Amino acid sequence: QVHLEESGGGLVQTGGSLRLSCSVSGRTSAHYASGWFRQAPGRDREFVAAISWTGGSEYYGNSKKARFTISRDSAKNMVYLQMNNLKPEDTAVYFCAADVLNSGSYYYPGPDLGQGTQVTVAS
Repeated sequence: QVHLEESGGGLVQTGGSLRLSCSVSGRTSAHYASGWFRQAPGRDREFVAAISWTGGSEYYGNSKKARFTISRDSAKNMVYLQMNNLKPEDTAVYFCAADVLNSGSYYYPGPDLGQGTQVTVAS
């Protein structure tokens, strides 16, 4: 059974930075990318970023690439999300997904998601 645990969320001022970490254990497949989604209150879940198992390919949601960087350490089964120049609209719960699938430009998570970590950006 796949287990994911996120950390690194918190309260930050506008323009600040945070680095989210995700520990992935129990994974049996290396075929899919892993990544991050977020959900703000009253809004739909949003794709943030994904990275291939080898780390050779990165994918970003709309307008994310300029400020967010996804990375991974496959030897440690860790996935990271560096977020810079944070804005109040980035406030959300951020979820790590063991598998990120896509249909064209639409990205969605597989069945294994972490519990999420809260990111709050104060104006």
